[in-house]
Amino acid sequence: MHTVLVTGASGFLGKHLVRHLLDGDPSVQVRAFSRTPFPGDGDGRVESVLGDITEPDNVASAVAGSDEIYHLAGVVNRSPANHWSLYRTHVDGTRNVCEALLKHGPRRCVIATTSGTVAVSREPVVHAEASGYKQAVVHPWPYYLSKIYQEKQALWYCQHRKLPIVIVNPSLLLGPGDDRRSSTNDVRLFLKGQIKAVPSGGLNLIDARDAAAGMANAMRSGAVGERYLLGGENLTFKEWIAQTAHVAGVSGPRLQPAESVARFGAATLRRIYPLVGKTFEMDDASIRMSSLFWYCDTAKAQRELGLVTRPTEATLRDTITYLRASGAA
Repeated sequence: MHTVLVTGASGFLGKHLVRHLLDGDPSVQVRAFSRTPFPGDGDGRVESVLGDITEPDNVASAVAGSDEIYHLAGVVNRSPANHWSLYRTHVDGTRNVCEALLKHGPRRCVIATTSGTVAVSREPVVHAEASGYKQAVVHPWPYYLSKIYQEKQALWYCQHRKLPIVIVNPSLLLGPGDDRRSSTNDVRLFLKGQIKAVPSGGLNLIDARDAAAGMANAMRSGAVGERYLLGGENLTFKEWIAQTAHVAGVSGPRLQPAESVARFGAATLRRIYPLVGKTFEMDDASIRMSSLFWYCDTAKAQRELGLVTRPTEATLRDTITYLRASGAA
Protein backbone atom coordinates (compact mmCIF):
# COMPACT_ATOMS: atom_id res chain seq x y z
CA MET A 1 0.00 0.00 0.00
CA HIS A 2 1.13 3.55 -0.66
CA THR A 3 -0.49 6.67 0.74
CA VAL A 4 -1.72 9.46 -1.52
CA LEU A 5 -2.76 12.76 0.03
CA VAL A 6 -5.53 14.72 -1.70
CA THR A 7 -6.18 18.19 -0.30
CA GLY A 8 -9.62 19.58 -1.07
CA ALA A 9 -10.83 16.01 -1.42
CA SER A 10 -14.47 16.90 -0.73
CA GLY A 11 -14.62 19.35 -3.64
CA PHE A 12 -16.00 18.67 -7.11
CA LEU A 13 -12.70 17.70 -8.73
CA GLY A 14 -11.36 16.18 -5.50
CA LYS A 15 -14.14 13.63 -5.25
CA HIS A 16 -13.64 12.50 -8.83
CA LEU A 17 -9.88 12.29 -8.32
CA VAL A 18 -10.25 10.12 -5.21
CA ARG A 19 -12.58 7.78 -7.10
CA HIS A 20 -10.18 7.62 -10.06
CA LEU A 21 -7.22 6.80 -7.82
CA LEU A 22 -9.09 4.05 -5.97
CA ASP A 23 -10.42 2.49 -9.16
CA GLY A 24 -7.05 2.63 -10.89
CA ASP A 25 -4.76 1.10 -8.26
CA PRO A 26 -5.79 -1.43 -5.59
CA SER A 27 -2.65 -0.60 -3.60
CA VAL A 28 -3.60 3.05 -3.08
CA GLN A 29 -4.55 4.35 0.35
CA VAL A 30 -6.11 7.81 -0.01
CA ARG A 31 -5.71 10.39 2.72
CA ALA A 32 -8.62 12.75 2.06
CA PHE A 33 -7.85 16.14 3.58
CA SER A 34 -10.74 18.62 3.78
CA ARG A 35 -12.78 20.76 6.13
CA THR A 36 -15.71 18.35 6.04
CA PRO A 37 -15.71 14.57 6.62
CA PHE A 38 -15.02 12.51 3.53
CA PRO A 39 -17.05 9.29 3.19
CA GLY A 40 -15.14 6.03 3.17
CA ASP A 41 -15.07 3.72 0.18
CA GLY A 42 -16.27 0.63 2.06
CA ASP A 43 -12.99 -1.27 2.21
CA GLY A 44 -10.94 1.04 4.41
CA ARG A 45 -8.78 2.59 1.69
CA VAL A 46 -9.92 6.16 2.43
CA GLU A 47 -8.72 7.96 5.52
CA SER A 48 -10.72 11.13 6.18
CA VAL A 49 -8.51 13.84 7.68
CA LEU A 50 -10.24 17.00 8.86
CA GLY A 51 -8.13 20.13 8.56
CA ASP A 52 -7.74 23.66 7.25
CA ILE A 53 -5.27 24.28 4.43
CA THR A 54 -4.44 27.69 5.92
CA GLU A 55 -3.23 26.10 9.18
CA PRO A 56 0.43 24.99 8.82
CA ASP A 57 0.22 22.33 11.55
CA ASN A 58 -2.84 20.73 9.94
CA VAL A 59 -1.09 20.56 6.59
CA ALA A 60 2.22 19.27 7.98
CA SER A 61 0.42 16.47 9.81
CA ALA A 62 -1.41 15.43 6.63
CA VAL A 63 1.73 15.52 4.48
CA ALA A 64 3.79 13.44 6.93
CA GLY A 65 3.84 9.84 5.75
CA SER A 66 2.27 10.59 2.36
CA ASP A 67 4.01 9.22 -0.71
CA GLU A 68 2.33 11.51 -3.26
CA ILE A 69 0.41 14.75 -2.90
CA TYR A 70 -2.38 16.21 -4.99
CA HIS A 71 -3.08 19.77 -3.87
CA LEU A 72 -6.59 20.80 -4.93
CA ALA A 73 -7.81 22.76 -1.90
CA GLY A 74 -9.36 25.99 -3.06
CA VAL A 75 -12.38 28.25 -3.22
CA VAL A 76 -14.22 29.07 -6.46
CA ASN A 77 -15.64 32.58 -6.14
CA ARG A 78 -16.25 35.22 -8.81
CA SER A 79 -16.97 38.04 -6.39
CA PRO A 80 -14.41 40.87 -6.27
CA ALA A 81 -15.05 41.25 -2.53
CA ASN A 82 -13.39 38.11 -1.16
CA HIS A 83 -9.76 38.77 -2.02
CA TRP A 84 -8.27 38.08 1.42
CA SER A 85 -9.96 34.72 1.93
CA LEU A 86 -8.97 33.67 -1.60
CA TYR A 87 -5.38 34.76 -1.02
CA ARG A 88 -5.15 32.88 2.28
CA THR A 89 -6.59 29.70 0.80
CA HIS A 90 -4.69 29.63 -2.48
CA VAL A 91 -1.41 31.37 -1.69
CA ASP A 92 -0.89 30.74 2.02
CA GLY A 93 -2.32 27.24 1.65
CA THR A 94 0.12 26.37 -1.13
CA ARG A 95 3.00 27.78 0.90
CA ASN A 96 1.95 25.51 3.78
CA VAL A 97 1.98 22.49 1.46
CA CYS A 98 5.43 23.38 0.09
CA GLU A 99 6.90 23.99 3.54
CA ALA A 100 5.50 20.66 4.73
CA LEU A 101 7.08 18.96 1.72
CA LEU A 102 10.44 20.49 2.62
CA LYS A 103 10.09 19.28 6.20
CA HIS A 104 9.01 15.74 5.47
CA GLY A 105 11.12 15.06 2.41
CA PRO A 106 10.55 15.75 -1.30
CA ARG A 107 7.53 13.92 -2.61
CA ARG A 108 6.06 14.41 -6.05
CA CYS A 109 3.26 16.94 -5.90
CA VAL A 110 0.62 17.88 -8.49
CA ILE A 111 -1.05 21.25 -7.91
CA ALA A 112 -4.33 22.25 -9.56
CA THR A 113 -4.92 25.90 -10.42
CA THR A 114 -7.03 27.08 -13.39
CA SER A 115 -6.66 27.68 -17.11
CA GLY A 116 -7.66 31.28 -16.41
CA THR A 117 -4.15 32.15 -15.24
CA VAL A 118 -2.82 32.04 -18.81
CA ALA A 119 -5.66 31.16 -21.20
CA VAL A 120 -7.96 34.18 -21.37
CA SER A 121 -8.15 37.25 -23.56
CA ARG A 122 -10.50 39.91 -24.88
CA GLU A 123 -10.13 38.52 -28.40
CA PRO A 124 -10.80 34.95 -29.61
CA VAL A 125 -7.20 33.76 -29.28
CA VAL A 126 -6.27 30.19 -28.32
CA HIS A 127 -3.58 30.21 -25.62
CA ALA A 128 -0.97 27.59 -24.73
CA GLU A 129 1.04 27.05 -21.54
CA ALA A 130 3.74 29.53 -22.56
CA SER A 131 1.30 32.36 -23.29
CA GLY A 132 2.13 34.18 -20.06
CA TYR A 133 0.06 35.34 -17.13
CA LYS A 134 -2.98 37.49 -17.87
CA GLN A 135 -3.06 39.86 -14.89
CA ALA A 136 -4.15 42.76 -17.08
CA VAL A 137 -7.22 40.82 -18.22
CA VAL A 138 -8.30 39.15 -14.96
CA HIS A 139 -7.43 41.91 -12.49
CA PRO A 140 -11.12 42.58 -11.62
CA TRP A 141 -11.41 39.06 -10.16
CA PRO A 142 -9.31 38.21 -7.08
CA TYR A 143 -9.91 34.51 -7.69
CA TYR A 144 -7.74 34.49 -10.81
CA LEU A 145 -5.13 36.82 -9.34
CA SER A 146 -4.78 34.55 -6.30
CA LYS A 147 -4.36 31.58 -8.62
CA ILE A 148 -1.59 33.39 -10.52
CA TYR A 149 0.20 34.11 -7.23
CA GLN A 150 -0.33 30.49 -6.20
CA GLU A 151 1.35 29.25 -9.37
CA LYS A 152 4.24 31.67 -9.09
CA GLN A 153 4.88 30.59 -5.52
CA ALA A 154 4.75 26.88 -6.34
CA LEU A 155 7.17 27.36 -9.23
CA TRP A 156 9.52 29.35 -6.95
CA TYR A 157 9.67 26.39 -4.55
CA CYS A 158 10.24 24.11 -7.51
CA GLN A 159 13.12 26.21 -8.85
CA HIS A 160 14.79 27.38 -5.65
CA ARG A 161 13.97 24.55 -3.22
CA LYS A 162 14.01 21.72 -5.77
CA LEU A 163 10.54 20.47 -4.93
CA PRO A 164 9.18 18.06 -7.59
CA ILE A 165 6.04 20.01 -8.47
CA VAL A 166 3.82 19.72 -11.56
CA ILE A 167 0.98 22.17 -12.21
CA VAL A 168 -2.26 21.39 -14.01
CA ASN A 169 -4.67 24.06 -15.24
CA PRO A 170 -8.20 22.73 -15.78
CA SER A 171 -10.68 24.83 -17.72
CA LEU A 172 -14.36 25.08 -16.70
CA LEU A 173 -15.26 21.85 -14.89
CA LEU A 174 -18.61 20.28 -15.72
CA GLY A 175 -20.07 16.83 -15.17
CA PRO A 176 -21.99 15.08 -12.39
CA GLY A 177 -21.32 15.39 -8.67
CA ASP A 178 -20.91 19.14 -8.16
CA ASP A 179 -23.08 19.30 -5.06
CA ARG A 180 -21.80 22.77 -4.12
CA ARG A 181 -22.50 24.17 -7.63
CA SER A 182 -18.99 25.62 -7.57
CA SER A 183 -18.44 25.00 -11.30
CA THR A 184 -21.79 23.98 -12.75
CA ASN A 185 -23.81 26.98 -11.54
CA ASP A 186 -23.98 28.52 -15.01
CA VAL A 187 -25.68 25.39 -16.30
CA ARG A 188 -28.11 25.54 -13.37
CA LEU A 189 -28.88 29.19 -14.12
CA PHE A 190 -29.49 28.34 -17.77
CA LEU A 191 -31.91 25.56 -16.85
CA LYS A 192 -33.78 27.95 -14.54
CA GLY A 193 -34.14 30.50 -17.34
CA GLN A 194 -31.85 33.00 -15.66
CA ILE A 195 -29.58 33.51 -18.67
CA LYS A 196 -31.52 36.03 -20.74
CA ALA A 197 -28.91 36.92 -23.37
CA VAL A 198 -26.16 35.24 -25.36
CA PRO A 199 -22.75 36.37 -24.09
CA SER A 200 -20.29 37.65 -26.66
CA GLY A 201 -17.25 35.65 -25.51
CA GLY A 202 -16.22 32.00 -25.54
CA LEU A 203 -15.22 29.23 -23.16
CA ASN A 204 -13.42 25.94 -22.85
CA LEU A 205 -14.83 23.16 -20.70
CA ILE A 206 -13.70 19.76 -19.48
CA ASP A 207 -15.50 16.93 -17.74
CA ALA A 208 -14.32 16.72 -14.12
CA ARG A 209 -13.80 12.98 -14.58
CA ASP A 210 -11.42 13.62 -17.49
CA ALA A 211 -9.61 16.32 -15.51
CA ALA A 212 -9.15 13.85 -12.65
CA ALA A 213 -7.60 11.33 -15.04
CA GLY A 214 -5.34 14.08 -16.39
CA MET A 215 -4.15 14.91 -12.88
CA ALA A 216 -3.32 11.28 -12.18
CA ASN A 217 -1.37 11.11 -15.44
CA ALA A 218 0.47 14.30 -14.49
CA MET A 219 1.66 12.56 -11.32
CA ARG A 220 3.12 9.72 -13.38
CA SER A 221 4.44 11.46 -16.48
CA GLY A 222 4.25 15.23 -16.06
CA ALA A 223 7.55 17.11 -16.24
CA VAL A 224 8.63 18.77 -13.00
CA GLY A 225 8.31 22.55 -13.16
CA GLU A 226 5.87 22.46 -16.08
CA ARG A 227 2.19 23.36 -16.34
CA TYR A 228 -0.44 21.52 -18.38
CA LEU A 229 -3.69 22.98 -19.65
CA LEU A 230 -6.47 20.44 -19.18
CA GLY A 231 -9.43 21.26 -21.38
CA GLY A 232 -11.78 20.08 -24.05
CA GLU A 233 -13.52 21.93 -26.85
CA ASN A 234 -13.28 25.70 -27.38
CA LEU A 235 -16.78 27.08 -27.92
CA THR A 236 -18.37 30.47 -28.34
CA PHE A 237 -21.06 31.05 -25.73
CA LYS A 238 -23.55 31.03 -28.59
CA GLU A 239 -22.45 27.49 -29.47
CA TRP A 240 -22.45 26.44 -25.79
CA ILE A 241 -25.98 27.73 -25.26
CA ALA A 242 -27.22 26.01 -28.41
CA GLN A 243 -25.73 22.67 -27.33
CA THR A 244 -26.99 23.02 -23.76
CA ALA A 245 -30.49 23.94 -24.95
CA HIS A 246 -30.53 20.96 -27.33
CA VAL A 247 -29.44 18.49 -24.64
CA ALA A 248 -31.82 19.94 -22.04
CA GLY A 249 -34.76 20.12 -24.43
CA VAL A 250 -35.43 23.79 -23.71
CA SER A 251 -35.25 27.08 -25.59
CA GLY A 252 -32.32 29.40 -25.03
CA PRO A 253 -31.90 33.14 -25.50
CA ARG A 254 -31.30 34.53 -28.97
CA LEU A 255 -30.33 38.15 -28.42
CA GLN A 256 -26.62 38.97 -28.09
CA PRO A 257 -26.38 42.50 -26.69
CA ALA A 258 -23.21 44.38 -25.84
CA GLU A 259 -21.81 43.71 -22.39
CA SER A 260 -22.90 47.11 -21.06
CA VAL A 261 -26.45 46.50 -22.27
CA ALA A 262 -26.48 43.03 -20.73
CA ARG A 263 -25.37 44.44 -17.36
CA PHE A 264 -28.02 47.16 -17.52
CA GLY A 265 -30.68 44.56 -18.30
CA ALA A 266 -29.52 42.34 -15.45
CA ALA A 267 -29.59 45.25 -13.00
CA THR A 268 -33.15 46.01 -14.09
CA LEU A 269 -34.26 42.41 -13.61
CA ARG A 270 -32.63 42.28 -10.16
CA ARG A 271 -34.93 45.15 -9.18
CA ILE A 272 -38.07 43.79 -10.85
CA TYR A 273 -37.94 40.11 -9.86
CA PRO A 274 -38.42 40.67 -6.10
CA LEU A 275 -41.66 42.54 -6.86
CA VAL A 276 -43.15 39.25 -8.06
CA GLY A 277 -41.52 37.06 -5.41
CA LYS A 278 -38.58 35.88 -7.52
CA THR A 279 -34.81 36.31 -7.52
CA PHE A 280 -32.62 37.14 -10.49
CA GLU A 281 -29.27 35.55 -9.76
CA MET A 282 -27.06 36.60 -12.67
CA ASP A 283 -24.33 38.90 -11.32
CA ASP A 284 -22.23 41.53 -13.08
CA ALA A 285 -18.98 39.62 -12.52
CA SER A 286 -20.31 36.64 -14.49
CA ILE A 287 -21.54 38.90 -17.29
CA ARG A 288 -18.15 40.59 -17.57
CA MET A 289 -16.34 37.24 -17.57
CA SER A 290 -18.60 35.86 -20.30
CA SER A 291 -17.54 38.67 -22.63
CA LEU A 292 -13.99 37.26 -22.62
CA PHE A 293 -12.54 34.28 -24.48
CA TRP A 294 -11.23 31.45 -22.28
CA TYR A 295 -9.76 29.40 -25.13
CA CYS A 296 -6.87 27.02 -24.51
CA ASP A 297 -4.64 24.71 -26.52
CA THR A 298 -4.39 21.30 -24.83
CA ALA A 299 -1.94 19.73 -27.27
CA LYS A 300 0.81 19.54 -24.63
CA ALA A 301 -1.39 17.61 -22.20
CA GLN A 302 -2.55 15.31 -24.99
CA ARG A 303 1.02 14.67 -26.05
CA GLU A 304 2.75 14.30 -22.67
CA LEU A 305 -0.08 13.18 -20.37
CA GLY A 306 -2.22 11.25 -22.81
CA LEU A 307 -5.18 13.54 -22.05
CA VAL A 308 -8.41 12.23 -23.53
CA THR A 309 -11.72 14.07 -23.18
CA ARG A 310 -15.24 12.87 -23.86
CA PRO A 311 -17.58 14.74 -26.25
CA THR A 312 -19.01 18.02 -24.96
CA GLU A 313 -22.55 16.78 -25.47
CA ALA A 314 -21.94 13.78 -23.19
CA THR A 315 -20.60 16.02 -20.43
CA LEU A 316 -23.51 18.43 -20.78
CA ARG A 317 -26.00 15.56 -20.65
CA ASP A 318 -24.49 14.13 -17.46
CA THR A 319 -24.31 17.60 -15.89
CA ILE A 320 -27.94 18.36 -16.64
CA THR A 321 -29.12 14.93 -15.50
CA TYR A 322 -27.30 15.36 -12.18
CA LEU A 323 -28.59 18.90 -11.58
CA ARG A 324 -32.17 17.88 -12.30
CA ALA A 325 -31.96 14.73 -10.18
CA SER A 326 -30.54 16.69 -7.24
CA GLY A 327 -33.31 19.27 -7.44
CA ALA A 328 -30.98 22.12 -8.34
CA ALA A 329 -32.72 22.84 -11.64
